[in-house]
Amino acid sequence: MKQLLAMLLILASNQWLAAQAADTSPTHANVAYGPHKPNVLDIWIAKGDGPRPLHVYIHGGGWTVGDKFRKGAQSIWLAKGISYAAINYRHTPQAPLPAPVHDAARAIQFLRSMAAEWNIDKNRICLSGGSAGACTSMWLLCHNDLANPESKDPVLRESTRVSGAAVSGGQTSIDPKQIEPWLGPNVLKHRMINMAVGEQTIAGALKNYDKHKPLYLEFSAYNHVSKDDPPLFMSYGGDMTLPSKNAGHGIHHPVYGVKMKEKADRVGMNCHLLIGDGTVSKSDTYKNANEFIEAILLGEKTDAK
Repeated sequence: MKQLLAMLLILASNQWLAAQAADTSPTHANVAYGPHKPNVLDIWIAKGDGPRPLHVYIHGGGWTVGDKFRKGAQSIWLAKGISYAAINYRHTPQAPLPAPVHDAARAIQFLRSMAAEWNIDKNRICLSGGSAGACTSMWLLCHNDLANPESKDPVLRESTRVSGAAVSGGQTSIDPKQIEPWLGPNVLKHRMINMAVGEQTIAGALKNYDKHKPLYLEFSAYNHVSKDDPPLFMSYGGDMTLPSKNAGHGIHHPVYGVKMKEKADRVGMNCHLLIGDGTVSKSDTYKNANEFIEAILLGEKTDAK
């Protein structure tokens, strides 16, 4: 009897593990969305009536490192009938700007091009990401549409515009001439700023600033904020110390969010800012990023507070 019970327990355990593996495996893995080796994405397709809304995750790592893998992140969204995708992109040590950001833009266009096959609602796409993934997400949110209706490539005919973005620790500007006055000199010690434009050191980036200025201005979401931009939810750690303490503190500093929200409020963009536990800044509409994403993708209210 004990042996039978043990065998049944082992069988049940194996079935549970198999079910867990099935639940966490992408519906489609490492699908190429562009011509470069890192241009791959994973997608988990949710069940439900009609085309499903889509949550797209863009990983961080200063545009220099990182990977789309994020264990278990898709489960909460699949349970709500929301499909989930995660992308890889080129890193700046091999391919400086515009490569990592334009790769992400193409990934969005590719996902739209697969709408019929993957049951995606083109009008319900929300981005998320941390650090550089947040920086990219905010750029896509605020930038004019990159769609080219005349392109011979059908992917590039698709829109890059999205319904919203929920980000954490994101850089709203990468312009060293703008962020040093905001945050102090330590922020420039983070290699994201110089590697973004293909410089090995910040000294080189500053020496050649005039050459790199167009890239710094273009890929700072702060410069693209307008009233008609979709809703944004930003979250940051609670340490408001200025000047920033070190490179890591500076590159993820809450002042990035403060500056972005100030500008958004001036122009009338729907923008929410959570700093730390909410003592410094919070949204009166959404408790956290997940609540915001669910509202954007499932059609609940998105009025700014």
